[in-house]
Amino acid sequence: MSSRELASLHQRWAAYQDLPELTNHWYWRPGWRADRQFYTWHLTFEHQPELHHLVTDVQRQLALPGLDSVPLDGLHLTMQGLGFTDEVTIRDLEAVVAETRRRCAGLPPLELLLGPVDPDAEGIGLLVRPWDRVEHLRATIRGAIGSVWQTVPEASDGFRPHVTIAYSGGQAPTGPIRTRLNHLRHQQPARVTIRQASLIALRREHRNYRWTTVATTPLGA
Repeated sequence: MSSRELASLHQRWAAYQDLPELTNHWYWRPGWRADRQFYTWHLTFEHQPELHHLVTDVQRQLALPGLDSVPLDGLHLTMQGLGFTDEVTIRDLEAVVAETRRRCAGLPPLELLLGPVDPDAEGIGLLVRPWDRVEHLRATIRGAIGSVWQTVPEASDGFRPHVTIAYSGGQAPTGPIRTRLNHLRHQQPARVTIRQASLIALRREHRNYRWTTVATTPLGA
């Protein structure tokens, strides 16, 4: 594990020790509402049995008040937002997809490790490593967007690759969760191979993120 990932994990664990209760994740962010969808590039995790086994096991041990488990088909790694679906034209969308595919064709598939557990006030995630490969893919996607639009949405810095397996559903005390997490800190991570990035139309339904896949860009095509 590189020094950056290790430092982040230790810092976040230390902060979690002093956290008295969870923060409800399901408040509405600016611009969001129940009938609105958002275009965003994600990595998704279909056909990843090793990861699914790990997540199912951890979620079983974290079946506690205040945590909403993410269904296996809802696991994702947020990469780069594009904009609300009612604000992005089809012409721009197609141009971004075409340029992203062109630029990603020369990138190899991502070989990643997911784990151990990595908690914060709004949920429980899995540490993703190595970060640099994910960051390079994100920079490639941002470059493609920048070739179509003068301004690329979202900041280039402050990105922390992670995969959430349970969101906080209310202001529950963290003590019981912390006790369970202490038993999970040394579980073996899961290996995944990511062969494409997906442009999705993301929505919220019943305290879950759901989406429709709009386009995919193969890695190493």
